Amino acid sequence: MISEMDLERTYSAFERLRAAIGTVIVGHDAIVRAALIALLCRGNLILEGVPGLGKTLLVRAIAGALGLRFSRIQFTPDLMPADIVGTDLITEEGGRRSFTFSPGPVFANVVLADEINRATPKTQSALLEAMEERTVTVGTKTYSLDEPYIVLATQNPIEMEGTYPLPEAQIDRFLLKANVLFPTFDELVEITTRNTEPQPLRIPDPVVSADEILTARRIVRELPIAAGLREYVSRLVLATHPDHQDAPPRIREYVEYGASPRAAIALVLGAKAHAFLAGGPNVRRSDIAAVFRPALVHRIVLNFKGDAEGIAADGLLEEIWDRVTPI
Repeated sequence: MISEMDLERTYSAFERLRAAIGTVIVGHDAIVRAALIALLCRGNLILEGVPGLGKTLLVRAIAGALGLRFSRIQFTPDLMPADIVGTDLITEEGGRRSFTFSPGPVFANVVLADEINRATPKTQSALLEAMEERTVTVGTKTYSLDEPYIVLATQNPIEMEGTYPLPEAQIDRFLLKANVLFPTFDELVEITTRNTEPQPLRIPDPVVSADEILTARRIVRELPIAAGLREYVSRLVLATHPDHQDAPPRIREYVEYGASPRAAIALVLGAKAHAFLAGGPNVRRSDIAAVFRPALVHRIVLNFKGDAEGIAADGLLEEIWDRVTPI
């Protein structure tokens, strides 16, 4: 059981974390909340947006405020799996040769996979084990990654030349997907002010410890959720499958595959994390609503007709939300 003191301490820590990130990032409240939810749920986050919206700066600000080891992997077509996970090097000492493992940049706490869709599927898949099992296997040896651990990936939605679609197995390992939107007028004025003044922007100093993050994760898992809401989550996920009785007509027409069981787990855990960040004592339908789209939008696989007609997964999910209601 988590004590009241631990609850207050960890909630206060995450309030400090949000405030620290806010000293660098203007707006993007939903994106910051999605990153914190992924961190609380031991998940990963993919950020999609056009260049120049501050995706990389956001990740660096989060890593700085967390005070954890940070690494950035710039994904390019010539990047190899060994460039990510590391490799065994031949070393010589005392006339004897041996293999020594040289860890790659995936051995950090906060990993920025920048422009992840620019690397080949083979290289993208090098992250699969790290994202799910928090381990890396090279040859016959398996190495554990330090917790807390999170992969924050970015991709550009408009530039398709020289990019590779993420394999379904990998994209399903992202707890949430968030779209980084263009700033409002007031936010844009503030951005130009912060970035053109004599005093340059500073990455925030650490305000949260690794122990506080791990304690917060335990608190999130202990937050109660009513049995009816668990059933509601399952019905929402099943409605994304074209062969299910609750699927709306457009799901049957345009969807090849619906969301996986990971989506249901992401919805429940994400709703718990959202309730924690909002200071709620338990999960409500509004918490599920807050993570419904980010948890499912990347897990809907359109069929040929859906792709040809440019059907958006957002619209399909909106129909499911309107159609499926709690019992």
